[in-house]
Amino acid sequence: MASVKIRSTRRLRSWLVEQVSSGKYNGLMWDNAEKTMFRIPWKHAGKQDFRTDEDAAIFKAWAEFKGKLSKPGQADPASWKTRLRCALNKSPEFREVTERSQLDISEPYKVYELVPLSEQGVADVKKESGEKAVRRSKRRQRSDTESSEEILPKMIKEEETAAQQISLEMNGSIGNEITLHLEELTEPMIVPKSANMLNEIQLNVTIETAPVPGDKVSPSFSVSVYYLGEEVLRRDVVGEDVRIAFVPPSPSPPTLNGCSFPRIPLPPPPTHCDSAQSRAISALLQYLEKGVVLTCSGRGIYAKRFCLGRVFWLGPQRAGPNKLERSQEPTMIFSKEHFKQELDNFRAGGNLPQSEITMCFGEEFSEGDDLAEKHIIIKISLPWADKLIEEAQSFRNSLSILQSLAQQNPSGEVTLNLVSLPEQPVNS
Repeated sequence: MASVKIRSTRRLRSWLVEQVSSGKYNGLMWDNAEKTMFRIPWKHAGKQDFRTDEDAAIFKAWAEFKGKLSKPGQADPASWKTRLRCALNKSPEFREVTERSQLDISEPYKVYELVPLSEQGVADVKKESGEKAVRRSKRRQRSDTESSEEILPKMIKEEETAAQQISLEMNGSIGNEITLHLEELTEPMIVPKSANMLNEIQLNVTIETAPVPGDKVSPSFSVSVYYLGEEVLRRDVVGEDVRIAFVPPSPSPPTLNGCSFPRIPLPPPPTHCDSAQSRAISALLQYLEKGVVLTCSGRGIYAKRFCLGRVFWLGPQRAGPNKLERSQEPTMIFSKEHFKQELDNFRAGGNLPQSEITMCFGEEFSEGDDLAEKHIIIKISLPWADKLIEEAQSFRNSLSILQSLAQQNPSGEVTLNLVSLPEQPVNS
């Protein structure tokens, strides 16, 4: 009889699911109610508070399960951890969820997702790995003339050009928006008709085309800086890229293909701060010299952290806390496609969309925290998104008026006389 050997990755999945569910390992637990993501403790073996029996227990158990345990009496937590880490990264059945991992806290952990069988295509995995290798090679070549800090916006735009563009221009979400303006009528709203017809309500409406949001004269970002709850700087940015950073005296602005892009310098502490507060803010600023770069692209807003100081963020489309890692890939902090869906839902009677993003520099930050207690808070609003929200609100108000008028008419109908006005030139 032919024997069948079970793939080691399948053994890893079933074994690891069993260990997570057992609850016998400190820090190893499910990260969501659906039990599709789990946390695994990830403390460095070189830490002073590292406990081999607790912090390395799951890694030791895997080594023992595979028959690769060190000789009796010899603890080798680093090798145990490397063995399990490599197994997780090589297996198509697991995917690391970096945005949910927390590596800069007292009890650090990583989060992995159990990949559904339908998403474990070998061809796709090989293709993705090949594409990543090509991209890494190209980035290394570019690094001879440009630093990784300077090519971030270019890298995002190159990748999105190759992929199908997902933008708010789809389905007319960006473009000529229709705004309804109700004209004042001097005649009665209910106009008598012939005896054979029901009464009708006639309403003259003009259709006015609005300029495209995101025009060159409109800001892409509006950035506000707060120290201990007090606004110390507000800056509008016209352009697709911006760096928020602490700037030493006489800095050289970053360049992108020979063209500089805006930099927002974090100011020193206000003079009225007491000495302890001032020292705390100044100490944080020293770690924020390279700051964070924001890039507005077709898909959304991306952020890349370059500074040594930790950065946590909250957005309307992502519940926190979210830690901005110093990883190779930028993080999408605002999806235009998701925002478009929220906007369409709002026009249909749903909740009001939100577009503001909040970042906390140097301190852990969760939803509900008192911003006045945080030393450095950055609020990022998107004027073009706010404009679309205002227009959607205007549309809902106009629609509400029409519905109210229709209810006043016995037939329940309203006749609209539409008058199209020529598009007005945009002032530059």
